[in-house]
Amino acid sequence: MFTGIVETTGRVVERTQQGSGCQLRFEAPGLGLGQSQVGDSIAVDGVCLTATELSEKTFRADVSDETLRCTTLGSIRSGSVVNLERAVTPSTPLGGHLMTGHVDGIGEVMERSPAGGSERWRFRVPAGLERYVAVKGSIAVAGVSLTVNAVQGRDFEVNLIPHTLGATNLGQRRCGDPVNIEVDLVARYVERLLNVGATEAGGGLTLERLRQAGFGEG
Repeated sequence: MFTGIVETTGRVVERTQQGSGCQLRFEAPGLGLGQSQVGDSIAVDGVCLTATELSEKTFRADVSDETLRCTTLGSIRSGSVVNLERAVTPSTPLGGHLMTGHVDGIGEVMERSPAGGSERWRFRVPAGLERYVAVKGSIAVAGVSLTVNAVQGRDFEVNLIPHTLGATNLGQRRCGDPVNIEVDLVARYVERLLNVGATEAGGGLTLERLRQAGFGEG
């Protein structure tokens, strides 16, 4: 599990094809890899990867063809800057929200504009994910925990403060760029519970209940 509070950014220094998958090597001098060990989970732009080789400043991870297909890691290249976070421990402050590192889909940066001392960003999620996005709810974008300010159809807006723009790779993103999206676990469990309840009671589709609960627009 992760929190979406990015510890540092790193850089892809090597990509090696392995059949339909690949192996990636990352340079991450600020991640504290000296405290990690082979087999640990590390979130890379929000994607949970397993460290297969470690040094004080670098780590390697194998990436399956499924992960390459379903996340932005499919288009990542040497030199790309990535957001990094090690898995939570019992002593990790939960400053963001609980995330699995299992990306739900690839979204898109639609707009960014100044908003006082911060920036207002608009993202678009893949069709089918909009029902999990709620105003004042949490969402992970490229592994960064963000709070939703507005929702319209498949689009949602957030405010990014200068610290977030400087401490993550979001500051380098431009309109049209793809981003990994992981919706809030709570939204998925609420839908599941409502669906099970409706089935047991002989009810129908529960999207209207979700809308009434504030889970975006269908």
